Amino acid sequence: MSPPAFESGIIDDGGDNSRAGQPGNSAPKVIPMAARKIVVVEDEEPIRRGVIDALEFAGYDAVEAADGEAGLAAARSSDADLVLLDLALPKMDGFDVLAALRRTHPTLPVIILTARGSEDDRVRGLKLGADDYVVKPFSAREMLARVEAVLRRCPDRPHPIQSIASGGQTIDLSRSEVRFVDGGVAVLSEMETEILRYLATNADHVISRDELLARVWGIDDQHLETRAVDMHITRLRNKLDPPGSDAKVEWIKTVRGKGYMLGNGIAVTRRDVSKERS
Repeated sequence: MSPPAFESGIIDDGGDNSRAGQPGNSAPKVIPMAARKIVVVEDEEPIRRGVIDALEFAGYDAVEAADGEAGLAAARSSDADLVLLDLALPKMDGFDVLAALRRTHPTLPVIILTARGSEDDRVRGLKLGADDYVVKPFSAREMLARVEAVLRRCPDRPHPIQSIASGGQTIDLSRSEVRFVDGGVAVLSEMETEILRYLATNADHVISRDELLARVWGIDDQHLETRAVDMHITRLRNKLDPPGSDAKVEWIKTVRGKGYMLGNGIAVTRRDVSKERS
């Protein structure tokens, strides 16, 4: 099976026999890694589709975003293993996306994917925390090789939280929904899901309001009013209470003067990525 053909000028595959729109015969078939999820943030649709096709052909699970704001949201909410990030993006510049992502996901691998070939841009991106860069036009071979290399050298992160449960009630974070004992279902907002995910990821630790603002909201401002955090927690607690039930589960525990933490006796289930990759 041959790799997907790319449009002329989008991805130059670099093979000696390549013609416009056709990658060279030397383009590799990469060993599938189905569980590896890669977020592609690129505003030019033909380039984005070419990158997505190459990644999916190699066995990766690709998620696409066409602007900086959507890309940041996708990277934060999709259990991504790596982000391919363009710099010249609408709504939010790639540098700003990278800086915001580093505040909330400091270990998430990021490869800069850009036409900006100047040394200053590359150095700035690396100083902001990018793990590598690829300058357009690039080949499918080079891009996939760099993705593999970055994934190999980055330490394994904890398995992503799939759900939390207590008293017969389950909160499915992958689906952003609460399943009550009586069969009822409540839908969680993206912010509510991320609050629970972060608390569950750090189940044995007290999380301050400032840390929640930085890690969940992506706001790093020590002078900002943290009342918004308390309001979200209150609304979230009300949503998690089973309708008409006296058996209340303390999903989120308040630690006076310090912040919040996951309640006692909450069972946390993680997605076993190692089995998915086998």
